[in-house]
Formats: sequence, C-alpha cells, structure tokens
Amino acid sequence: MLASLLLSRRSMLEPCVLGSEWLRPSAPRPAPSPRDRLGRHMALRFPGALSASERAGHVAAVVAARSSWTANFKGRQFTLGRAYYTHLEEDREDEYFDRAEASDALVRRAAPGLQEQMLALAAALLDGPVVQRPGWCGPGVHVFPAQGEVARRGGEVHFDTEGLTYPQIDRRAPAVSIVLMLQRPDVGGGLRLWDRFYEGEDFPEKPEPDVPVTQIQYEPGEMVVFDSYRLHQILPFRGRTDRISATMHACLEGAVWQVWF
Repeated sequence: MLASLLLSRRSMLEPCVLGSEWLRPSAPRPAPSPRDRLGRHMALRFPGALSASERAGHVAAVVAARSSWTANFKGRQFTLGRAYYTHLEEDREDEYFDRAEASDALVRRAAPGLQEQMLALAAALLDGPVVQRPGWCGPGVHVFPAQGEVARRGGEVHFDTEGLTYPQIDRRAPAVSIVLMLQRPDVGGGLRLWDRFYEGEDFPEKPEPDVPVTQIQYEPGEMVVFDSYRLHQILPFRGRTDRISATMHACLEGAVWQVWF
C-alpha cells in the first residue's frame, strides 16, 4: 500500500505529457480530459504545439518588431503587447487598460496569426468557449534578454493571480496559465513548479527544500499549461539567446473561459 501511494505521489509531481494531436479541434477526447489531468499533475506539456516553421515565423516577427516592444522594470524584460502584471507592479494599470486596443492591434500587425493561434489552442485545451476578456489585452509575448537579470538570477517566485478579481479568488474560480515557448535560451530558462497553492500570499518566498518541486525544460514549439494558483518560477539561463514565449491566462467565468495577457 505504501509503495502504491508513493508511486501515485511521484506521478502527480511529474508533468503529464500529451501529444499535439490533443490540440486539434476535431481530435477525440479520451478520458480523463486535459483539465482533469491538470488536477492530477503539476503541469501539462504539449510538445510540438507549433510546427518548426510556425515557431520560426513567429520568432522572426517578434524580433523584427523590437522597436515596438514595451520595456518593463527599467528594461529588465520586454513584451510585445502589454502584460497586466508588469503594469500592475509598476503602477501603470491605467495605461494597460487605456491602450489595450492598441496593444492587440500591434500584436496582430507584428505577429500575424499568433493571437488567433493561441486562442484556438486554448479552446482545444479547455474544451469549451474561449473569449478575450473584455477591456483587457489579448495574448502577447514575453522577452527575457540573454545575460539580463532574469537570466542571471531567475524570475521571481510567484503565483499568477494578479489578474483575478477578489470574488474569483474567493470562490477559487478555475484559472490556468498557458505558455508557448517560441525561442528557448541556449542553456536553462525552464520552469520550476512547487506543490504549493495560493493562500493569500501576494509576495511569497521560495519554499523550504522539503516542499515537493518539479522542473520543466521547454522544447521549442512546446506549450505548457499549469494552474494559475500554483507557485512557480522561471529558472536562470545562460548563453546569447533571448528567452521568448507567448503567454496568456485564462479564468472560467460562468460557462466561458476568458483570456488575457
């Protein structure tokens, strides 16, 4: 019995790897569903969510739009489109909402098809209606520069709860974070996830070593999905290649999933 419990626990800590065929709109949905699997694993991995040519095209488009990137935290990181958490932490929330429409227009112009592709992937994953959250920015791109602060130290240990309302948090509305790796750094830059969920700490510290943890080293073109209430961190990375990922958050509101960046 103990061996069985330990094996079950070890399985839960490992990400669940699903083929990209799960993301095809017409694909069969064998039980358990991706959402159910996420309740049993730290994360879901979808290698090959983007083809090599799709990924390369998006990377080239993002890099070509460098002059239109939004600088955050004094240039320590950048986005194509506007990310809510960076504006919240820099006390620029009004700017985020005032320029949401322009942000989406920029992403669609600079990286044609990326937002639509992200929304389609979310709809296939969540197996339900997906819409952009009214008044918020749609899916966008994070750029963490090679040899920058996040590369040297890793990202902040955090939960992805900044965009959730207090009523959503109080009722624990289902929420997920979706990351599509467009360009992986030369070495490192993966994702660390802990077996710890949000309990009101907006500025959590790194857990003690006895808290179970797992790490994911993204493959280019891979999509990774995890519970937004789960504690996580971007790992340090080395080399001369920027870490570039398309990101969106999704929360179930009624019977519809609303997404934003």
